[in-house]
Amino acid sequence: MATDYFADDPRTNLERMLAGDLYIADDPEIARRQQRAVRLAARFQAAFAEDAEAAQAVLRELLGSVGEGAHVRPPLHVDYGSNIAIGARTFVNYNLTALDVAAITIGADCQFGPNVQLLTPTHPLDPRPRRDKLEAARPITIGDNVWLGGGAIVLPGVTIGDNSVIGAGAVVTRDVPANVVAVGNPARPVRTLHEEE
Repeated sequence: MATDYFADDPRTNLERMLAGDLYIADDPEIARRQQRAVRLAARFQAAFAEDAEAAQAVLRELLGSVGEGAHVRPPLHVDYGSNIAIGARTFVNYNLTALDVAAITIGADCQFGPNVQLLTPTHPLDPRPRRDKLEAARPITIGDNVWLGGGAIVLPGVTIGDNSVIGAGAVVTRDVPANVVAVGNPARPVRTLHEEE
């Protein structure tokens, strides 16, 4: 017999998802929003090869906000797109995966290497609710002037402070303060940055 996890919760799965609570992704509105993102991401990639201005217009339609002078190279993989904000003059190299079940906020003047992953979804550790497809999400915040090296992975709930550098291939499992270089798995600060550097 299936467990009714939401017997006393009148909200839809979409409402639970947007609140950051456990939900099951079988809501028709969730599916519609995901399909919209797939279509727009495909249009963005196709337009990028032909017309940079048209590609930027599609990117602005796909994402929640895109700052002036921001540049994203496709392919771009998102769950919804609408929960992503990219600051002015930020550069994102090829193949960003930004699973935006919760908000992803990227500051101004950031640099992302290729194959970066920003992953907001979480799943229960308990096997039964995980088998029953429950999930939730926690937001990711990237400060201004952050450099994420190629292949870096940022996990749910992480905040990276202004000016910090995350080494290539690092797995960021917890908050990183401003003005540090963090490397490894799990990523750990290995040095402090000073303005003259």
